Amino acid sequence: SIQPVYGAQHPPLDPRLTKNFIKDRSKANALPLKNKKASSFHEFARNTSDAWDIGDDEDEDFSSSSSSLQTLNSKVAKATAAQVLENHSKLRAKPERAQSALSDMPTNCKVIKSSSEAQLSRTSEETCVRTPLQKQQSLPLRPVIPLVARISDQNASGAPPMTVREKTRLEKFRQLLSSHNTDLDELRKCSWPGVPREVRPVTWRLLSGYLPANMERRKLTLQRKREEYFGFIQQYYDSRNEEHHQDTYRQIHIDIPRTNPLIPLFQQPLVQEIFERILFIWAIRHPASGYVQGINDLVTPFFVVFLSEYVEEDVENFDVTNLSQDVLRSIEADSFWCMSKLLDGIQDNYTFAQPGIQKKVKALEELVSRIDEQVHNHFRKYEVEYLQFAFRWMNNLLMRELPLRCTIRLWDTYQSEPEGFSHFHLYVCAAFLIKWRKEILDEEDFQGLLMLLQNLPTIHWGNEEIGLLLAEAYRLKYMFADAPNHYRR
Repeated sequence: SIQPVYGAQHPPLDPRLTKNFIKDRSKANALPLKNKKASSFHEFARNTSDAWDIGDDEDEDFSSSSSSLQTLNSKVAKATAAQVLENHSKLRAKPERAQSALSDMPTNCKVIKSSSEAQLSRTSEETCVRTPLQKQQSLPLRPVIPLVARISDQNASGAPPMTVREKTRLEKFRQLLSSHNTDLDELRKCSWPGVPREVRPVTWRLLSGYLPANMERRKLTLQRKREEYFGFIQQYYDSRNEEHHQDTYRQIHIDIPRTNPLIPLFQQPLVQEIFERILFIWAIRHPASGYVQGINDLVTPFFVVFLSEYVEEDVENFDVTNLSQDVLRSIEADSFWCMSKLLDGIQDNYTFAQPGIQKKVKALEELVSRIDEQVHNHFRKYEVEYLQFAFRWMNNLLMRELPLRCTIRLWDTYQSEPEGFSHFHLYVCAAFLIKWRKEILDEEDFQGLLMLLQNLPTIHWGNEEIGLLLAEAYRLKYMFADAPNHYRR
């Protein structure tokens, strides 16, 4: 059955819940909060923002009434930022320790100079005054974490980026892609363990169904689809100023600066304008769902992959104004079409009340109860509902839980797997949850469990960790998807 989704785009379906929620809010503003631990989600929700947002909504009416509440997420964000700044200052104060720390990092990493932090601050200020609709952002200035925000392929252990085996695989990909008719089944098989960076752009276009397998048709298809997208821009984009599209356009404006705020690439005004056009055109052409928070994240892997086709260096600090207009138009159009292909398979995640997500969360609960009853009972004991943490996992395809480089590697497999984004993702989420079973079982209160599940320590993950996660997800799929009796009690 469909349950109310707290903090989602649409209000809870039960009017009694809405009424109670409003009463609770008024009581919270009128009376001092009791100094006791939250024992249930309803108590927890009164003291925190929703479980998948960063809590800095731009709504003027809401901000005045909620400014006095200290949200759990903002506390965690401040503590994290303070720790990063403290570590950074220690490294500057002690060069010998900095040199020692750098020697343990991957050899292909470069430290971002402080100028990039200034650039992030400067570009953020510029985006605030681009149009009258864009208001001053309430986002705090977050420190850039160069070695963590790095997008390019790397292993957490610092292994060499190109081994003999990887060179052989790259040659195999090139043979497949250069053939007259690319064998898509073979391409999926080769892509499942990961796609080499050099051939990832064309491989993703083929696997998403955007590019035809026939070599002779590819150039004309790309030209036609790119022209079609910019035809949509001419036809629809001016309507963003119309009254009935103001809410959609305003929400897109609010969400785009929040997209990967640690990576300078996404704070550039030109990149944000590209994202605005992509998201607005998609929303106009899909009125059944329209724009929903979270869709903005789904553009970023495609944009980075298609940008890397034209950029030799690390893309996270690349200035896109150095590219020609034609190249930027190609990247924008390809990102739009590939994101559209992805969303076609999971659109029920974003329609009213988001029933697709609710079904997947329920399926995750049933699956975890079968594969790890101890974890499942631990959640029940402390009244943790799966919807409170797994909604974001389904809505954002784990993009808020993993570094962007890990998401790109994960999507190599998702595009190789039949119904990867809609079906296989469930097993990845189950494997991801069980990965943290020790930490989960160590927490013995509701609040501690929610804090852990919303801030899992994956910031240093690389290809190795994602490979292990995918292998476990495949094992679960093999055991449960093809054996329904294992799935049910």
